[in-house]
This record gives sequence, structure tokens and C-alpha cells, in this order.
Amino acid sequence: MKFRAHDTFFIRKGWISKGMRYVDKSKGEVFISKSENPMDVLGIGANMVKALRYWLQAIGITEEPKSGRRTQKFTDFGKLVFEHDKYIEEMGTLYLLHYKLASNREQATSWYFFFNEFGLSDFTKDDFAVQIGNFIKINDKDANVAARSIDDDFSCIINTYVPRYKTMPSKVTAENNIDCPLGELGLIDILKKERNNIVYKKAIPPAATFNSWVILAVIYDNAKGRKEIELNELLTAENNIGKTFNLDSITMLDVLHAAERTGELKIVRTAGLDVINLVHSYTFEDCVKHYYEEMEKAE
Repeated sequence: MKFRAHDTFFIRKGWISKGMRYVDKSKGEVFISKSENPMDVLGIGANMVKALRYWLQAIGITEEPKSGRRTQKFTDFGKLVFEHDKYIEEMGTLYLLHYKLASNREQATSWYFFFNEFGLSDFTKDDFAVQIGNFIKINDKDANVAARSIDDDFSCIINTYVPRYKTMPSKVTAENNIDCPLGELGLIDILKKERNNIVYKKAIPPAATFNSWVILAVIYDNAKGRKEIELNELLTAENNIGKTFNLDSITMLDVLHAAERTGELKIVRTAGLDVINLVHSYTFEDCVKHYYEEMEKAE
């Protein structure tokens, strides 16, 4: 489990594009180059450089070896994003990056916990701290995670998904708008502000914001070769579409009906079954490729 690896810096607009560009340009050397200072190359401070290096891996764009020369290289998913949406302009790309982050239990433990294990739909920072503390105790009795790290992770989650004009309206101007692009997904909102406390809520995005290939990518990634999956599993299993995207059963069915119209899955609700049948045996990357092909045809 990993906490506070972001050094309190959430992903800024433009960071992912810049990171991908320089990983490509430097052949993976940008963060470890002896000849060129990464702060000068990337135009950001030392702690931000560390944060960007971490985020590129946490969102599934790059990977680096655990030992030896720690150059970064694109994952297969990262190659597709860099080739087809290098400026991160598509809503589907944001949903896919979010999925990679929320399912990354090893590198982004708080994000994984928040979307997959944290059962409250309305919550405060204290609610999160208590429940993730219990989660850590159950999963790693020897872990000694500082309360500050949990606080910083919570703040970073909020800054990832809640635009600053909602959290700090008085401090936002056109010049200092440094929101995280994942805030566009609308997965967390502010329910109410009390004197010393803010109550947040998990928000359900509209079904119309999902491209069917993005939904299929997540379903296939979790299917592990199976062709028949229960609707309840899609809704409640860790890392699947229900948990990852905060879907309730009605929104999930809307999303699945849209995917059914592509001919790629069938919903079966007869003879006591509540399942979907997958038509093909795609990989996650196959679905991402189809998504970008569809986007490019529509242009």
C-alpha cells in the first residue's frame, strides 16, 4: 500500500500531456537524466517533478522497473492515449485514466479504497480517515501510516475530483485555474458546508457522458476471459463499472442498454437470470483502440 506519494500535488491541467511528450522525447530518461535537469526540462519544481513521475504511473500511462535503471516507458494503454489523445481532450480518456487510478490498489491505495471499499455516499474527512484506518489495520497489521498522510490523501482526492471554484471560490481566477482534468467527471460534489466541516457526496455521472467502448473496456478488464457476468457483479464488485463510476442500478442499466445497441453485449433478464453476455473476447486495450477509432470517425 502506498500513501501520499503525490507530495500533496494533484494532477494539474497539462501535466499528463507534458509528461507523455517528454517521456517520448527523452526515451524514458526525463526523470533520471544526468545531462538535463528535469526541473528545467519540465518547467516545474522538484517536488512537482516527483509528483508527475508518480502520477504517470498511478494513472497507468507509464511504468518503470522496480530496480536497476528506472527509466519510464509507456504501457500499452499509455501508447494508445499518447497516439490518439495526447492533449487529453476526450471525456472517454478521462474516464479511462480515472479507472486506472481507482483500481490501482498498490500505488494509489487511498483512491482504490475511496471508490471500492468506502461505503458512504455522504461523508466528511473524518469519516474517510476512520474507515481507511480500519481498512489499513485489517489489510496490513504492521503498517504505520501517519494521520497526516491520510489527511493529505483525502485533500488530494477532493482536489482531483472537485473543481476549485466549488471548494475555494474566492481564490480562483482565470490566471490561477489549476484544476485537475478529472474534475470534469463530476464524481464528487459538495453537499453542504458547515462551520468547521464540509460534507461531500459521491455523485452519479449522467449515463450520456459514457462512451460504450469505455464501459466495455472496464467490463472486459474485470471479466478475465468470462463471457457471462451477473449484473450484481458489475454493480458491486471492486474495480467494476458500478464502483469505479459511482453508478446506481438505474444509471448502470442505462449505460448497459447503450452498450447493447452496439451489438457488443446482450442483457439477459429472463428465466431468473440477471446477466450480460459478452459477444467477443476483447482485452482492455482492444476496447480502448475501438473507442479512439470511433472518436476519429466522428470528427
